[in-house]
Amino acid sequence: MSQFSKSIKAYEEAKEVIPGGVDSPVRAFKSVGGTPPFIERGEGAYLFDIDGNRYIDFVQSWGPLIFGHADQAIEEAVCSAAKKGLSFGAPTTIETDLAQQIVSLFDSIDKVRFVSSGTEAVMSAIRLARGFTGRDDIVKFVGCYHGHSDSLLVEAGSGMATFGAPSSPGVPADLSRHTLLATYNDLESLKQCFENSSEIACVIIEPIAGNMGLVPSDKEFLEGVQSLCREHGALLIFDEVMSGFRAGLRGASGIYGIDADIITFGKVIGGGMPVGAFGARSEIMERLSPDGPIYQAGTLSGNPIAMHAGYASLEKILREGDALYKRLELLALRLTQGLADAAKRHGIPLQTDVRGSMFGFFFNEKPVKNFRDAMASDSKRFAQFHRKMLERGVYLACSQYETGFISSVMDEAMIDDVIAKADAVLDEIK
Repeated sequence: MSQFSKSIKAYEEAKEVIPGGVDSPVRAFKSVGGTPPFIERGEGAYLFDIDGNRYIDFVQSWGPLIFGHADQAIEEAVCSAAKKGLSFGAPTTIETDLAQQIVSLFDSIDKVRFVSSGTEAVMSAIRLARGFTGRDDIVKFVGCYHGHSDSLLVEAGSGMATFGAPSSPGVPADLSRHTLLATYNDLESLKQCFENSSEIACVIIEPIAGNMGLVPSDKEFLEGVQSLCREHGALLIFDEVMSGFRAGLRGASGIYGIDADIITFGKVIGGGMPVGAFGARSEIMERLSPDGPIYQAGTLSGNPIAMHAGYASLEKILREGDALYKRLELLALRLTQGLADAAKRHGIPLQTDVRGSMFGFFFNEKPVKNFRDAMASDSKRFAQFHRKMLERGVYLACSQYETGFISSVMDEAMIDDVIAKADAVLDEIK
């Protein structure tokens, strides 16, 4: 009997009633092959599937579970709040409490608006930037993913920078033509965008990209992006839906010492529940309805269960502060160095990177600085590595274009066990 027999059966049943059998495409394991394990429960650093397999989990629900699965404090906060009601569609004081936590940490943020997802946060931030500046065009960087809203589902054309063409059916060309594309870590390509359009409302970037694998921006590049935005009167948006409170206490703003005009959040501020947010200085945020003319709304925005989960998560983070991220970074460095050493022993080229509790690796001869570099990585070898690690009880992101996460419930012994398993796998696939 297969190690994944129950998951295989569950997947076939799911495909009968759910497109592709999944509610988010990457979960289908298309890029790595095989059947996705169907998860029954999570506990600490581990996932357990319906076949009874246990995995050390480096996905952590794609980032939010910085304290691992079923954290007691967050679980208690959720259960206590749920007993009072699941949703009100009315103001609650916990929204203010969570907003105060976030505002207190960022000099560039005076006010925050909560939404229900990272996609919604980014979509709203871009609308706010367009309304504030009175301009229509935006710039994004190839390989940075900012959710599935129409303006951002575009792909690169020819040249260093160009107006985008839709990368998904259902996205109107007339809408996507307002999105210009630049190359990550390449300031000249952004300069070209500003030469191509005088109507750029904002430049949006993952300052620590996590959606082409982990590819951090160079500080000089990020400083140049900020300078160009100021020179041309465009707003700078940091998409920290993934990296916010994950890469560091103050995210990229703290790591690089650069303040964006608008910052979007998600993942960790929900503590495992669906939450997103965007924040900026008062001058910008006061243009939002009901104070201003720029409309944005959401029936479940500020959902009390999600707010309590997020507050409990940030409360634990604030108690530990920077020490938490230093400890997680040391574990991430231990893991990536172990992987790099094992790969070297077996003559396999491997590039690694770490930012706080985030880590990434590519089977690539050269360092990865942008999406083109990432695309040159050996995706077949990654798929082999992923499958064999899964069989040994290690749950990694099922795409080379995703990031891994360390949680506070992991320790050196767990990391060393994973390195030993990786060493055996690399020996098999060399």
